[in-house]
Amino acid sequence: MAITTSDGIDIVASSPQRRVQFDISGMTCGACAARIERKLNKTPDLAASVNFVTRVATVTAPDAVEDAVICDIVAKAGYTAVVREQGAAASRDQDQVEAQMMFRRLVVSLLLFLPLADLSVVLAAVPSLRFPGWQVVVIGLAGPVVTWCAWPFHRVALRNLRTRSATMESLVSLGVICATVWSIVTIVSGQAESAPTQPGVWAAITASDSIYLEIAAGVTVFVLAGKYFEARARSRAGSALRSLAALTSKDATVILADGSEMPLPSDELSTGQKFVVRPGERIATDGEVVEGRASVDVSIMTGESKPHVVAPGSAVIGGTLSLDGRVVVRAAAVGAGTQLGAMLQLVDAAQSRKAQAQRLADRIASIFVPVVIGLAGTTLALWLIIAGTGEIDQAIGAALSVLIIACPCALGLATPMALMVASGRGAQLGIFVKGPTALERSRSIDTVMFDKTGTLTEGRPEVVDIAAVSGCNRDEVAALAAAVEAASEHPVGAAIVAAAPVGDRRVTDFVAHVGYGVSGKVGDRHVQVGRASWICTHGIPTDLQHLVLAAQQSGHSIVFVSVDDVICGAITIADEIKASAAPAVAELSRSRIRTVLISGDNVHAARRVADAVGIDEVIAEVSPQQKAVAVQQQRSQGRSVAMVGDGVNDAPALAAADLGVAIGRGADAALDAADIIAVRQDLRSVPAALTLAVATHRTIRVNLWWAFCYNIAALPLAAVGLLNPLIAGGAMAASSLFVVANSMRLRSSSDTWDELVATARV
Repeated sequence: MAITTSDGIDIVASSPQRRVQFDISGMTCGACAARIERKLNKTPDLAASVNFVTRVATVTAPDAVEDAVICDIVAKAGYTAVVREQGAAASRDQDQVEAQMMFRRLVVSLLLFLPLADLSVVLAAVPSLRFPGWQVVVIGLAGPVVTWCAWPFHRVALRNLRTRSATMESLVSLGVICATVWSIVTIVSGQAESAPTQPGVWAAITASDSIYLEIAAGVTVFVLAGKYFEARARSRAGSALRSLAALTSKDATVILADGSEMPLPSDELSTGQKFVVRPGERIATDGEVVEGRASVDVSIMTGESKPHVVAPGSAVIGGTLSLDGRVVVRAAAVGAGTQLGAMLQLVDAAQSRKAQAQRLADRIASIFVPVVIGLAGTTLALWLIIAGTGEIDQAIGAALSVLIIACPCALGLATPMALMVASGRGAQLGIFVKGPTALERSRSIDTVMFDKTGTLTEGRPEVVDIAAVSGCNRDEVAALAAAVEAASEHPVGAAIVAAAPVGDRRVTDFVAHVGYGVSGKVGDRHVQVGRASWICTHGIPTDLQHLVLAAQQSGHSIVFVSVDDVICGAITIADEIKASAAPAVAELSRSRIRTVLISGDNVHAARRVADAVGIDEVIAEVSPQQKAVAVQQQRSQGRSVAMVGDGVNDAPALAAADLGVAIGRGADAALDAADIIAVRQDLRSVPAALTLAVATHRTIRVNLWWAFCYNIAALPLAAVGLLNPLIAGGAMAASSLFVVANSMRLRSSSDTWDELVATARV
């Protein structure tokens, strides 16, 4: 079914949906973003969110709606939209380009404003100093400022006029034009009144006369300065995303079928292709080493300072750096499917989505500008009615002040600027937040529940003992268990495989019983490897009880092996506790946050880990579903719960918690269920993420408080004539700079975990 919008655009309704991002150019304030969003959302079957800071429109549309149709809708609103390419946002710094453009115009306007301010005031104050052609000189100094330097504002105002809308630039442009036109009329007609006897810039600022050329130029200078520093700050805030994208190798040396090598752009790699990585080169994409040996610096991705030695069979991460040796890698994932690609998408999505406070600010900004224009007109009319035409200069000055000081730029920047800086700072520390909603939930967390294996422990278990019951061979037990575990991706399975003798690892009918163990057929025998509660349904054999007792005393884990439903052996597993676990728990305790260890392992192993890291409460021997139930029970008691895990069996609990935190690379199910992903194995990222969220919300509250109070206080002062237009322009620019500077404080925290947490907590 075809639907025709109010703009005459035909859209075909279709149930399948897709999500597309567009880079938007031409936006200058939060009102612009609100207008584009409103235009897109008024179109049937389209759902859009537009972020002013990142200049990104995220649109959910039916498959039948072409990208060109969406771009046309944006164009009819007066802006330009192009489909965002993968990685384009990270490699292109539009804010830096804008800052450079603003800086050039700022320098020219400032150099002309200084003599203009002095000259215009002196000539008005001391008429005897006027020389033939002084009008041409004054207008000549002001002309380039109010035209070329202020052109970015005039251009946007003209576009807004065509689309019957108004933004901050409409207020600035209208103010500059009115001041210029009135000044020229005053000069040409010879009606300029006397001005202050004290010449100079300060006199121009505090008490200008009816010649408002220095006002028009001064407002342009102040607004350009604010825009310049704002664009530069946005560029710095986005540097984290660009630095991540810079890790991507631009080229890869691909091995062809005949064995020869050929350079190929890394974005043209396909899964299964082999490529060469030489010393000093970055690995082009995620893959598996098939030849060679090298040390790889993975610190930028995992935070581990010690290089990893990779050899045939080792997995490698795209973007990491090969320090020595030559290796051949088979590509396992490309583009967005790589870990680096996923990280880029997380930061990009987090910066593009909107918090609840931002949506409120955008709605206010969208109606604020027309209200201010109406208020300026009302101010002018009331002045003329009350004071009469003899006070026309004061009336115009008051109206100009209202126009200039009420620009809602600070309001539009208050929330997105803080979110952008916070998400960028988190990315630098390996903390990736899926959106502002996760940040909003993070600030209220009072309980953190930790999984044990792979979260509090290293996740690299080792087999410390293998025992077999009477009549079974120990090596055969290990070989059968390894054959089944070879098909599993669980760390315990990898440890069993590594400890078993090399043999036939072919398995059929393999099933992973999440939270319990694995099973499969090795030859004609049915083999199960897993927890005692799953395998030892009739009790633990006497031959294995000594192994169980030793494991309980040492705090190790134990898995049992059954063949054709008969228990034949057990394997003891040890896993080292992460060095960062105890400091992370201690920091959470200092923040008065409860910590709980929840694990499917036996209670003795769980208690040993909990005692070592400082956790008092332990929930052990629970299934994945029971983990989720335990989380729900904590929430039913009025607690706000964060769940920290890394495996498939943690996914239900991550989804059930108020906030899910996935540690390390994790399993896909855990990453999908989590709200925050900490790619580094350092558990101090958990308190760091929570404190960063608290600091971000505190920053947003301060920004919004300032933006609202500034306008509420400034508008009445401007309307009654207590603010000179030039002071109004400076105050407007200063309010935006305050919001930007306050947000950038989130970026200036130290790079060390301890100092980061301390800085965020202050």
